[in-house]
Amino acid sequence: NGNSEDFLGINMIRLLVSSVSGLFFGFGLLISGMTDTAKVQGWLDILGQWDPTLAFVMGGAMIPMAAAWAIIAKKAPVFDLSFSMPSNKTIDFKLLSGSVLFGMGWALAGLCPGPAIAALGFGGNGIILFFVSMIVGMILTKPMRMGSISTADG
Repeated sequence: NGNSEDFLGINMIRLLVSSVSGLFFGFGLLISGMTDTAKVQGWLDILGQWDPTLAFVMGGAMIPMAAAWAIIAKKAPVFDLSFSMPSNKTIDFKLLSGSVLFGMGWALAGLCPGPAIAALGFGGNGIILFFVSMIVGMILTKPMRMGSISTADG
């Protein structure tokens, strides 16, 4: 398209910003303990040995994000033409059941996708098994959804 920042169809500035953001995110997960499955499971164990420290991690993430949203609410993004926002805002069975399944997986494994990726470098066989299972689940989602749609349609 003639843009000097593009190389082989890749916007290099956007790639750089995404990479730096990912590094900040990953280091934040490591430093905060979010990659420690016992720490996460301790946070979720409200009836046992509850560990409230991850509430500070969540607050530490939500406060600057809320401020950023307030600042940029009416502005365009710096490295793109527009913000990508979901068009579907419906709270339906798929959203609720998916949220419950995600929460169950998070509670059982003590990991969600971001920390699982960050923990791959040091987590051992359990993390690798979780990560592979997570990827298989992501890959199977679309064919399973397509199958349920075609079955429901007759």
